[in-house]
Amino acid sequence: MTRAGERGMLHHEHPWLGRTVEDTRTQRVGVLRAIAPDGDEPGPVTWLLPPHGGVEWTTAPDALAHPEPITPNSLPRT
Repeated sequence: MTRAGERGMLHHEHPWLGRTVEDTRTQRVGVLRAIAPDGDEPGPVTWLLPPHGGVEWTTAPDALAHPEPITPNSLPRT
């Protein structure tokens, strides 16, 4: 059973999932794929993927900024 705000397997809901965002700690841009635990980290981390593919990386949820705008033509990309 999942709790409110979780998507299962301890993944958390977030309005920016599937959107391109900035990682303010690295100044890299990536698609927010998930917010979930990572091994022994005390809290959840965000999982980001470069927009055109590449190696996924993690950062703290509070390091996310500047989500791409949601338009009438936007589709969920989670």
